Amino acid sequence: QVQLVESGGGLVQPGGSLRLSCAASGFTFSAYGMSWYRQAPGKERELVAGISSTGGSTNYAESVKGRFTISRDNAKNTVYLQMHSLKPEDTAVYYCKRRGGYWGKGTLVTVSS
Repeated sequence: QVQLVESGGGLVQPGGSLRLSCAASGFTFSAYGMSWYRQAPGKERELVAGISSTGGSTNYAESVKGRFTISRDNAKNTVYLQMHSLKPEDTAVYYCKRRGGYWGKGTLVTVSS
């Protein structure tokens, strides 16, 4: 069965960096585009970034452009989200998603001094 397991979240100071990982299993990873979403307390879940199956195409929410980078390693069945210049408003649970409505359980990112 499809499994998506996020990791790498934690507490970081404003201006800091984190790299999230999403390990995928149960399907042909290289055949699917992948996405990162986030949900802040009291807010709706929103798209953060997406990447095509080959990694050749990416897209970002305006709020993270220039600060976040999505990438993937198809040999490791893993998609990454590198986050720099983190702000308190980036605090959220970050989720990995595959087309077809498959979600991971999320990893919490807290940006606070």
